[in-house]
Amino acid sequence: MNEERYLTFALAKGRLADKTLELFEQIGIGCQEMKDKKSRRLIFVNEPLKMRFFLAKGPDVPTYVEYGAADIGVVGRDTILEENRNVHEVLDLGFGKCRMCVCGPESAMELLRHRERIRVASKYPNIARDYFHDKKCQTVDIIKLNGSVELGPLVELSDVIVDIVETGSTLQENGLQVLEEICPLSARMIVNPVSMQMEVLRIKALAAQIRSRLEGGEQ
Repeated sequence: MNEERYLTFALAKGRLADKTLELFEQIGIGCQEMKDKKSRRLIFVNEPLKMRFFLAKGPDVPTYVEYGAADIGVVGRDTILEENRNVHEVLDLGFGKCRMCVCGPESAMELLRHRERIRVASKYPNIARDYFHDKKCQTVDIIKLNGSVELGPLVELSDVIVDIVETGSTLQENGLQVLEEICPLSARMIVNPVSMQMEVLRIKALAAQIRSRLEGGEQ
């Protein structure tokens, strides 16, 4: 193993990056440069630990990791499932918890129960397709949306939606509800397969530090 080689991290922008950096600081991995909100730098370095960090849009994180531009990524499980990249998911970081669900008006429950052909609107077409086609064996037409998917059933674009649910308050305010739960979600640490072999000791040590902190500290 080359001790001079930098270990590179791709972090999903926003709350996940903030929580990740907070967690890293708790185990002694800081990057002071990243705290400067006015900085226009794209790559931040912790020289003593030979670590580099950069921020990316969530869906791009698995891509950077798969192609080796980053050794390690931190991103939501929803993104990992949707992007379906060749990466190793090594650790559940425990924050950013929510659920991927099928939601819609109560009347749509019968359509799901009888596995009728329905239209499904979602920002996550691959997750929706995997759930309905592979797990439920239900024929559906999937409509990709990028904005407020809750609009789908309200304007009769779709019968149901597949989306992330945190509190469910937006659903309730619009007369929708959770009809089926697909899977739980949270922030995960992913690793490039080649990096997993080349940097196995450093990555295992890092994962052990994080796991110890998560099990011993507050979530």
